Amino acid sequence: MAGRGDPPKGTSEGLPGGGDDEYRSVVFDESFIRAARLQEFSAQERMGDRAHAVRSLPPRAVPRSVRNGPRQLLTLVVLVVLAFGTAIYLGVRHPYRPVGSGRTTEQLRMTVIPLAPRGKVPGGAPADLLTHSQAAGFRTGAAGISLPDPIRRTANFTESQVVAALVTVKNYLVASSLDPDVLAGRTVRPVRALIDPDQTGQFDQSVTPGTIDSRHTPLGWLVRFDPAQVQPAGPGVRVRGTLTVKDRGPGALEVMADHTYVYALRPAGSDALPVKDASLFTVRRELHFRFDSSDLGKTQLVTSDVRAGPESCSDEVPTTLRPLLAGRRATAGGPAVTDPYLSGAGAAALCGVLAPAAEPSPVG
Repeated sequence: MAGRGDPPKGTSEGLPGGGDDEYRSVVFDESFIRAARLQEFSAQERMGDRAHAVRSLPPRAVPRSVRNGPRQLLTLVVLVVLAFGTAIYLGVRHPYRPVGSGRTTEQLRMTVIPLAPRGKVPGGAPADLLTHSQAAGFRTGAAGISLPDPIRRTANFTESQVVAALVTVKNYLVASSLDPDVLAGRTVRPVRALIDPDQTGQFDQSVTPGTIDSRHTPLGWLVRFDPAQVQPAGPGVRVRGTLTVKDRGPGALEVMADHTYVYALRPAGSDALPVKDASLFTVRRELHFRFDSSDLGKTQLVTSDVRAGPESCSDEVPTTLRPLLAGRRATAGGPAVTDPYLSGAGAAALCGVLAPAAEPSPVG
């Protein structure tokens, strides 16, 4: 067994037995080196006591408000986007229109005045009647509804917007005054399609039987004859008139249409007879249209002033025009004028006189 000072496996090989004691502590053989436990100290351990000369500061506390800053910023951005999107949605879909924006829709105010003839209604061939009337120089059909020339922009509407509004008015006049199916009462769709959606309720009530009054009559919106009483006698309707544009501020463009229409008519069911018993029927329509800049393809009809003859005066609110044909006279009593400030059905009882030359002339 190795002694207290011997290496782990006894006396080193190649050394004299026992060797010299003063070298025993500094001479290591291979077995001693293998048995030794090697350990590498860390940097802090190698520095010893000097490690305390430099101290690491503890991590600094970050305020909660700073840590939550990015999250709060993201939340704020989301809220702003949602608010902006909601404002746009309400601006587009809000059912109420702000006052002064040009989108305030009113009910159509209408007046229909029959014009009674002074004596018998002249009759004859349509061409002869037109030649000797003030409609001799009128154009035929839609050609008589001409746009202003030149068309200029306004303070709040571009030239193209003004043109769009004028074209819509012309389409309305053609549909409501010249379309054969509308004139005969077979349809109202071409007219209704051009009316502002907020006025279609009044329009539908006006063309529905049983709901007629001074605010609801088809004649405020369109020209209509009773096909059981009369039929066209000429190749087309003679038309002359003007269109005037007025800028009423941002979002409100108005167009005034003032046209006279002359229809050659004959009794219904007289197709087989020679056209020599025709007569002329004159309709003067003064219409006031209003447009919104967001939709120039639809129009609000603000006022409608219609004077038509030859007709007999009546206290009834008419649903169709009732022409007096060739050789007939107005009913006894002649034209009369009732109180124009009277509300209700009486307001439609106004009556005028048709001048001999077929020029409508209202009674003052």
